[in-house]
Amino acid sequence: MPESSSESSSSPGGSGVSVGARAPRYDVVGIGNALVDVIAHATDDFLPRHDLVKGSMTLIETERAVELYASLTGAVEMSGGSAANTIVGVASFGGAAAYIGKVDDDDLGQVFGHDMRAVGVGFVGGGVPQETPTGRCIIVVTPDAERTMNTYLGVSSTLGVGDLDESVIADGQILYMEGYLFDRDDAKEAFRRAAAVAHEHGRTVSLTLSDSFCVDRHREDFRSLVADSVDLLFGNEDELLSLYEAPTFDEAVEALRSECSLAAITRGANGCVIVTPEELIPVPAVQVVKVVDTTGAGDLFAAGFMYGRTHGADLAECGRLGSIAAAEVISHVGPRPLVELSTLRGDV
Repeated sequence: MPESSSESSSSPGGSGVSVGARAPRYDVVGIGNALVDVIAHATDDFLPRHDLVKGSMTLIETERAVELYASLTGAVEMSGGSAANTIVGVASFGGAAAYIGKVDDDDLGQVFGHDMRAVGVGFVGGGVPQETPTGRCIIVVTPDAERTMNTYLGVSSTLGVGDLDESVIADGQILYMEGYLFDRDDAKEAFRRAAAVAHEHGRTVSLTLSDSFCVDRHREDFRSLVADSVDLLFGNEDELLSLYEAPTFDEAVEALRSECSLAAITRGANGCVIVTPEELIPVPAVQVVKVVDTTGAGDLFAAGFMYGRTHGADLAECGRLGSIAAAEVISHVGPRPLVELSTLRGDV
């Protein structure tokens, strides 16, 4: 991409810094659901005793979250959430990154903030008492390695315009917004305000669709956001088909090309396709010996792509870096890299 000091853009489709604007402090600034993953091993009889269905993912409320959390022993707690995983991935590549999310000033909120800062991510959203506890994903792992998840969004889902640090958004070369958060009117308003601030400073606005069920619930709002405010879209094939209600991938891509200047669409083992109005760039997946856990693959793909985008890589190289990061994370359990991605990237 062009050097930020010479780029001039303040409208969708632009990137870098407008003439007269300050140079970005961060490569990527993310906004998303700030959750703590609480992972505990338990015997099979733990599940029926607590009315859990093995292998399921259930959204739960405050009382249930407190009850399950108290029942666990020897749990490991670490920061989580889709956009947070992406931002940690950017930092692992060696990029400068910040994250905006909402936690309570409770034990888990402190865990989240500590984890993010420990890997070099600037975190905005901690240290303030809230009326609602920090969100958490309670993961029970049984002896057969099956993961049973109960997710409590907590205070993370209440993020609104007032929780945005606009100076941090203005300081990010790319703003990255998590579709999972796009569920309440306050969050939708916050996304549009954040995008406006980014564009006012000549930055790139990106969005990840996150999941097909998110798209199904908010299709029209997503379509409007993509067409009006998004410069860089991330999603997988199923999410794209849902977004445009298209019967085939090719038809969905054609619809996308008329609304968004750049998109990176992942297709599992078939790699990804980078979409612009002028061209389609297929990028093969990086092969792994064994796929262990696909959790976080899309999150880390976005991290690699944006790291490349903010460090002068061409689009094919951005896709390659995304594929490298995705391959690393699916080769082990957990949604974050176990090695520094900077050691895998090669020259950029």
